[in-house]
Amino acid sequence: MKIRSMKLREAHKNNGVSSYCTILWDLTAEHIVTASSSDASISIHDALLPSNTPRFLRNHRDGVTTLALSPNSSCLASGSSDRSVKLYKFPGGEFESNITRFTLPIRALSFNRSGTMLAAGGDDDGIKLINTIDGSVARVLKGHRGSITSISFDPKSEYLASVDSFGTVIIWELQSGTTLHTLKNISHNTPPDFTTLSALSWSPDGEMLAVSGLRNDVVMYDRDTAEKLFTLRGEHTQPVCFLAFSLNGKYISTSGLDKQVLIWDVAKKQDIERQKFEEVISSMTWKPHGNALAVIDVMGKYGVWDSVVPSSMTSPTEGGPTLDSKKSDGLLFFDEEEKEISTSGSMSDHGEEEDSFMNSEQPTRKRLRNFKYDEDSDDDVNDMSLLPKVESNKKRSTADVANMKNGKGTQTGVVAITGPKMQEAFQPGVTPVQSGKRRFLCYNMLGSITTMEHDGYSHIEIDFHDTGRGPRVPAMTDYFGFTMASLNENGSVFANPCKGDKNMSTLMYRPFRSWANNSEWSMRFEEEEVKAVALGTSWVAAVTSLNFLRIYTDGGLQRHVVSLDGPVVTASGFGDELAVVTHSSPSLPSNEQMLEFRVLNVPNGRESIRGKLALTPGSILTWFGFSEEGQLTSFDSMGVLRVFSNQYGGSWFPLFSASKLKKKDESYWVVGLNKTNLFCILCKSPDKFPQVVPKPVLTLLDLSIPLASSDLGAEALENEFIISNMHLSQIQRKIEEKEAMGDDDTTSLEDEAFNIETALDRCILRLIASCCNGDKLVRAIELVKLLSLEKSVRGAIKLVTALKLPNLAERFNTILEERLLKEEAIETKTETVCVNNTTTKTFVSQEIVKGQECVNEVQLASPSFVKKKATENSTTPKIGKVVELKDTKLESKGLVKKSNGEVSQQKSTNPFVKSLNNQEKEKSSSVFDSLKKFKKNEK
Repeated sequence: MKIRSMKLREAHKNNGVSSYCTILWDLTAEHIVTASSSDASISIHDALLPSNTPRFLRNHRDGVTTLALSPNSSCLASGSSDRSVKLYKFPGGEFESNITRFTLPIRALSFNRSGTMLAAGGDDDGIKLINTIDGSVARVLKGHRGSITSISFDPKSEYLASVDSFGTVIIWELQSGTTLHTLKNISHNTPPDFTTLSALSWSPDGEMLAVSGLRNDVVMYDRDTAEKLFTLRGEHTQPVCFLAFSLNGKYISTSGLDKQVLIWDVAKKQDIERQKFEEVISSMTWKPHGNALAVIDVMGKYGVWDSVVPSSMTSPTEGGPTLDSKKSDGLLFFDEEEKEISTSGSMSDHGEEEDSFMNSEQPTRKRLRNFKYDEDSDDDVNDMSLLPKVESNKKRSTADVANMKNGKGTQTGVVAITGPKMQEAFQPGVTPVQSGKRRFLCYNMLGSITTMEHDGYSHIEIDFHDTGRGPRVPAMTDYFGFTMASLNENGSVFANPCKGDKNMSTLMYRPFRSWANNSEWSMRFEEEEVKAVALGTSWVAAVTSLNFLRIYTDGGLQRHVVSLDGPVVTASGFGDELAVVTHSSPSLPSNEQMLEFRVLNVPNGRESIRGKLALTPGSILTWFGFSEEGQLTSFDSMGVLRVFSNQYGGSWFPLFSASKLKKKDESYWVVGLNKTNLFCILCKSPDKFPQVVPKPVLTLLDLSIPLASSDLGAEALENEFIISNMHLSQIQRKIEEKEAMGDDDTTSLEDEAFNIETALDRCILRLIASCCNGDKLVRAIELVKLLSLEKSVRGAIKLVTALKLPNLAERFNTILEERLLKEEAIETKTETVCVNNTTTKTFVSQEIVKGQECVNEVQLASPSFVKKKATENSTTPKIGKVVELKDTKLESKGLVKKSNGEVSQQKSTNPFVKSLNNQEKEKSSSVFDSLKKFKKNEK
C-alpha cells in the first residue's frame, strides 16, 4: 500500500510542546472546531474558506482538554484544565453557561443521541451525567481507578462506555446506573502528560464497541455480552491512540503513536488506505456528508484528508444504519420545551445553516436556563432520585410493547418533546461576514450596498447597476456595525443587532433626495432587536425580535406598530406593498418549515393577501421578494423558484428548478426576476454566495416550469403555454382591482392582455401541430377550444386540413360553428334588452334622458380576454337632447338608428365577434346564411 503524506496548517501555538488537541466537524460540514490543552481558546474555522481568520472563544482560564458537539450541532461543550465545563451556542459561539465543575482537570465529554444529556469525566473518580436542559447533575457513575480518558454513549441510549488511563473499560447501564461489564487492562496505559489517550467508540448501529488494544490493534466487543468479536491488526507499529467510525459504520479510522493514520474496511477486517504525518495525530473526525477526514496533531496543526476511501468503494456516508424506532428514543430524561428563537441579528449564520436544514433531522436542544454553581463546593452529586426510572428498551417484554401501542401501558419516565430547528430570520441579498473582506449588506435589481470592517468601524458604499438611473451617493462611515440593509430609488435603510452595554439595536434611514437638510433619521430599540427591514414608495418597515412590525414614513414619523402572529423570517417591499414571512407553527418532524406570508398595502392599511408559504420538503427559505412586475416570489435552498398567483384561490407555482439544469457544482444566488428571466449569480461549489471583489456578474436564466417528461416531446411549448396563462391571469386581476377602485384607465393593461392572448394563440397552434404529428388528436381538440381569436380557429382548421386530417378538421368546424351561434344568440338577447330599456325611458318621460350604451360581454369556454370599448362615453348623447327611437328594429350586427340621423355601431367586446360592413350585410341577412356559404366554399 502506498503511503501518502499531507501538509497541515497551524490552529494552535503549542510553543513546541506536545499537547492533546481535539477536532470536530459540525453537522453542516461548514465549520471545524479545534482546541488544545496548551491553549485556553477554542477556534471555530471556516471549512469552506480555510484561509479566513477563525472565530475564537476565550472563556476558559486554562487549556481546553476536550470538546463535544450535540448531535444537531446547536450546542458546543468544552472541558478544561480549569476544572469547568462550559456550553456555547453553535455556530455563533455565544457563551451559555458554566454547566458543571470538577475538582481536577476534565478529559472527556460526550452527548447522548438526543442532546439532552452530557457525560463528563476526567481526573476525578466519577462520570457526571448532566441534564443540558436545566444544568442539573442527574447521576455520578463511580468505578474507575484512573483518569477517564474517553466516554461514548450507546447510539440506542441504553449503555455508556468509558475507559481510564489504566486501560480498564466499563460498560454502564443507564437505567440503573450500575456497572454491566468491567474489562480490565484491555487497552494501553495513558502517558502521564496526557498528550495521547486511550480511545473507544460505539459503532453507529450500536452493536459493537471498538477499543484501542494492547497489540497496536483495535478490538471489537459485543454490545450485550462484552465478548471479543474480532481484531483489526495491520500496519500500526505502535499503540492506537484514537479511533473514529464513519457515519455508515463501514469504515473506521485509527491513529497510532507511530504517526500513521489507517483507514479500515470493518467488514473485510483489513486496512485500505494509509497516511503518514510528521507528528502523532491526537484526534480525527469524519465529514458528515462527504468522503473526507479532518485531523489534528499534538502540535496543534490541522488539515483535511480528502478522498479518504477509494472511489471504487462505497462512500463513508452511504447507507447509514437505521436504528429500530422502538429503541431509538432510548433514555430521554426531562421535558424539553420548544427551542427559543435566537435573538442574534447577525446574518452570517443564514448561509451556514442551510445544509443542516436539508440533511439533519436531529432534535433540537432547548435554550439553557441560567445556571450557576458554587466555585467553592466540592460535594459530589449522586442523588439517584434525580434520574427517572425508565425501563430498558432491550428488556421490555412483548406484552408491555403491545400495551403501550394500545394506550394501556404506563410510562415510567417523562419523554422529551423535541423537534427540528426553526429557521432564523434573514435579510434578502445579504452575504455572511468574512473577516478582512468586503461583503454585501444588500444586493438587488437596483444596486448594492457593501461594507467592510476596519479598526472598530465599517466603511459602507452604495452603488447602482445603472449609474444613470440612481443618484451618486457618498460613502458612509458606520459606527453602529450594521448587518443588514435595503435599497430602493428613494433611499436606503440600515439595521444592526443588539450590541453595547445597553444592548440596543439601531434602525437608520438615509434618503437620496430631499429638499431639507438633515433628512436622515434613526431609531433605537432597547432590549428589542431588528430582524428584517424593507422599503416602499413612502414608508420604511422593520420587524423586531418581539414580533413587532414597525412602520415609519420616509420622514421618520412612527405610523404603525403591528403585532405579528409568529417569529419573523424575512420581509420585502415593492411600491405600496409590504410582504412579511413568519413562522406559523414549529417545524414538522419531517424537517419541514411551517411558514406563512402576508402582503399589506401600507398606505391603505389593508391586508391584500395572506396564506401559507410553499417550500420544498426539508428546505429553508433563502430569498423572498417581488418581481419587476410586482409578483410575489420565493426561492428555497433546494433551488426551486415559486411565484404567487391568484389562480386556484391563490397558490404558489414553481417557475424554476435548479435540479432540472443538472449542474451539481453550481448554486444560484438569487437577485431578482422579471416575467421571462431569473436574475442570479452563479456560485461554484463550495461557495454559496458571491464575493464583492471581483464584481459579480449577473446571469439570466429562462424561467422553466419543472414539467414531467411528456409523450408529446414539446416541453418548451407547454412551458410557454402555462407561463402565458399565468401572466394573463395576473393582468386580469390588476384590471379588476382598478375597476373596483373606480379607475377606468385600463387601456394599457387591456392592450397588454390582448398581445398576450395573441402570443398564446400562436403557442397553442404550435402545440396543435405537435399533437397532430404525435397522433394525439383528443389533445388537439382540447387545445382548439382554448383559442381566443376567430382567425386562430380558422388557422387551426387550415392546419389540420393541410395535414390531411379531415375528421379533425370537421370537428374543428363544428366547434367554430357552435361558438359563433352561441355568440350570436347572446348578442341578440343583449341588444333586445337594450332596446326595451331605451323604449321604456322614452315613453315614461319626455324630459331630458341620458342615453346608455349596452356592453355585450360574452363569456366563452376559452380564456379570452374581454376588452372594454375605449370610446364608451363618446356615444352617449349630450344632456339637453331627447332620445327618440324612430325605428326600433335592430340590425343583426348591432346598428342602432338615432333621431338625429347618426348611426352608432356597437362593437362586440369579445375577440371572436367580427363586425360586418354594409356590403356584407346585403349579401347575408343572417348568420345561418353565412355558415351555409362557408360550408359550400369549404366543399
